[in-house]
Amino acid sequence: MRMSTKAQYAVRALVSLNLTSNGQPVSIKDIAEREKISLNYLEQLFVKLRRGGIVNSVRGPGGGYVLARPAADIHIDQIIDTVEEALMPLSCMSADGSCNCEHECTTQSVWQGLGNQIRNFLASMTLEDLTNDGRRQLACRAANN
Repeated sequence: MRMSTKAQYAVRALVSLNLTSNGQPVSIKDIAEREKISLNYLEQLFVKLRRGGIVNSVRGPGGGYVLARPAADIHIDQIIDTVEEALMPLSCMSADGSCNCEHECTTQSVWQGLGNQIRNFLASMTLEDLTNDGRRQLACRAANN
């Protein structure tokens, strides 16, 4: 199973935002450059993240984006749900985890179980957890250079 580019970029961009904001707005252009993500693509994602209550936009000079709530209160599954359709392990499964096949799929239970495990794993991690991991990685890189 592959997670979409939307989900990957949204999570990366929010970790970057949280790493650099210190409570101040961060320019989406800065995030795009730092993460090497197309500015236009990132703008589309941030519209969804703003509508989903993950970030707030700040207008004017020195404007940009800030988290709408503490990073410890933003779970990774919430970010993914905000930028794309439900995360399902197979294309034939609907958002509620049921099988879309005309006749009941004999392997449906294994795919539902896998979907539940993925959902639970992503729901157990917060943006703060990933930001802390990012800080550790940056510190290790700096120590090795």
